[in-house]
Amino acid sequence: MENKRLLWRSFCYEHQVFERSVPLFQTSFSNNVDVFPYGASRRLMLKRSDEMESLVRKQSRIVIDDYHSGTHQYDGLIYMMLWKLDGEIIPLYIGKAEKYGKKGGNLSENIKGDSGKFCRWGYNYAYHIGDLSAVVCPDHLAEKRTRKYEKWADKLFETVQTDKPVLRQEVYFWISPWSKNWTGVWKDFGQTSLTFLEYLLIGLASEVFPETLLNDEGVNRK
Repeated sequence: MENKRLLWRSFCYEHQVFERSVPLFQTSFSNNVDVFPYGASRRLMLKRSDEMESLVRKQSRIVIDDYHSGTHQYDGLIYMMLWKLDGEIIPLYIGKAEKYGKKGGNLSENIKGDSGKFCRWGYNYAYHIGDLSAVVCPDHLAEKRTRKYEKWADKLFETVQTDKPVLRQEVYFWISPWSKNWTGVWKDFGQTSLTFLEYLLIGLASEVFPETLLNDEGVNRK
């Protein structure tokens, strides 16, 4: 297990996850998350931090420019929701946003930075912030509150169904373009695609941090 922990720390150090991660949510004081009305229904949403939005736009722009230039350097974006505890990166959720859309050669709508989608962290339902808000904030339709995001809410927040949500502790976010020419967690595997990197990171994190990781797919079950 100690070897796997070292592999995790090595990846986080190499990609400066600690230094380059930013608060995920906008907080007004302490760990109180700001909420705001969204969409035609004016439903309450957990607000992403300005730093998080700036980071996503900056990193996604690298992939968008790569797409339009035709250099084909990047597969897309790898991201992580995390805690920082005693200098350690504690992963909460690991995912990716592919460069190409469902049609194969088109630029993915998720990459474009639309507020509702926002590299999978959009305010629309079926996206992370939208679905998490449906559990944490009041007055969302009951069918929009899914078990997956109930688990997220229980891990991240002290209470749910409130317009004054409070985090258990600060939640951070990291995102980075990923080149298919780079190596991932295990250097012996050589060049690692974005899809394979996500699979490896989730598998590793589920073994080293089984009590905190919220991913359901790709985890190593005991």
